[in-house]
Amino acid sequence: MTLQPTGAYATTTGVPAPPAMQAAPAPAETAPPSLVPVLRDLRERAGRSPHSLVFGAGDVVVVSGLPGSGKSTLMRRAAQGLGIDSQDTRDRWDARAPRLLPYAVYRPLVRLAHYTGLRRALRSGQSVVVHDCGTQAWVRRWLARETRRRGTSLHLVLLDVTPEVARAGQRERGRGVSGYAFARHRRAVSRLVADAEAGRLPWGCASAVLLDREAAGALGRLGFG
Repeated sequence: MTLQPTGAYATTTGVPAPPAMQAAPAPAETAPPSLVPVLRDLRERAGRSPHSLVFGAGDVVVVSGLPGSGKSTLMRRAAQGLGIDSQDTRDRWDARAPRLLPYAVYRPLVRLAHYTGLRRALRSGQSVVVHDCGTQAWVRRWLARETRRRGTSLHLVLLDVTPEVARAGQRERGRGVSGYAFARHRRAVSRLVADAEAGRLPWGCASAVLLDREAAGALGRLGFG
């Protein structure tokens, strides 16, 4: 299955959002007039999910979902070295930090390093797959502006798993989030999923792909043509 630079799928099963359902522009910004979001729902496909998603050269793909939903796992397996994951940045800092130093102390430095690396990749013009926790809408707006500036497209790959599955994923990786933080993530991701189902994508997104755990596990490649 190929997503063209315009955001339209090469297959005939993509469902374009009707004009009335297009994403509302962010304040003081105007959405590109030619942008017609396209939704591809790959949930509950009973083993008939595609093994690869291929996007236009120079496009940016945002992988979003609950903590523990499998975003980092999917990116490591399928993004072919093109992934920019905040978890990787944290792991590098954790390896260098003193054992007893709480993460909260150096978390601002981790975030600065992550966004600095992301900015560098975006400015290079290369295709990238970006880890997104779902709560940082300003990051998606930034990515949309960057892709618009260089004449490419932004796409959303959204993992839709239950909170129970996500909590189990956190336990498996040995790192969880607080109940308060998880509730924030849950609200944000629930809104993203509901909006995508209704054809309302984040500002500047050309397309969205909805995955359940089975469909995400079937994907072996997130690539660019």
